[in-house]
Amino acid sequence: MQILKTIEDLEALYGTPGAPSLRKVARRMTPLYRQWIMASKLCMLTTVGPDGTDDSPRGDDGPVVLELDPGTLALPDWRGNNRLDSLRNIIRDGRVSLMFLVPGSNNVVRVNGSARVTADADLRARFDRNGKQPATVTVIVIDEIYSQCARALMRAGTWKGIDESTGLPSIGEILAEQTDGEEGGQAYDQAWGARAEKTMW
Repeated sequence: MQILKTIEDLEALYGTPGAPSLRKVARRMTPLYRQWIMASKLCMLTTVGPDGTDDSPRGDDGPVVLELDPGTLALPDWRGNNRLDSLRNIIRDGRVSLMFLVPGSNNVVRVNGSARVTADADLRARFDRNGKQPATVTVIVIDEIYSQCARALMRAGTWKGIDESTGLPSIGEILAEQTDGEEGGQAYDQAWGARAEKTMW
């Protein structure tokens, strides 16, 4: 078995990323990324710590996160199994990634950043549900936001028969927002289906 040991070996197999995949990155919430993330009731929280990594689903009956300001999100920690793997990791190493999903959309929006855990009473109260509040809230400072390639969810047929994505901005619209109209837009979206079909596997 040939194990790749250098970045150069890896990149030689894949080539360079397309320009849109780099230009769609934002450093804080934008109008279209905000619309997308606020439509998400489910995200995957990935953390890293001295004992390894952890990936944990986080869900809510409305937006899964609260925007505190364009560079900061708040994620409530609702009742779970009390293993606290993610929270333990964050306390030791604040690096996090969140992957936001919306049923019906094969796109995923990722936020990478740094996090801290708080039991601040005022912040916890902002998530009050009929007198119940999360024990803690994870506050995430955004380093970057970008959309993921849709092929994985397309291959898996993840949302067959389920669609809550009506009205979400398209990736072409997000790319146009990030590049001041230089890339993306309707032409990008119209070409995407055929391009994905040719490069699905």
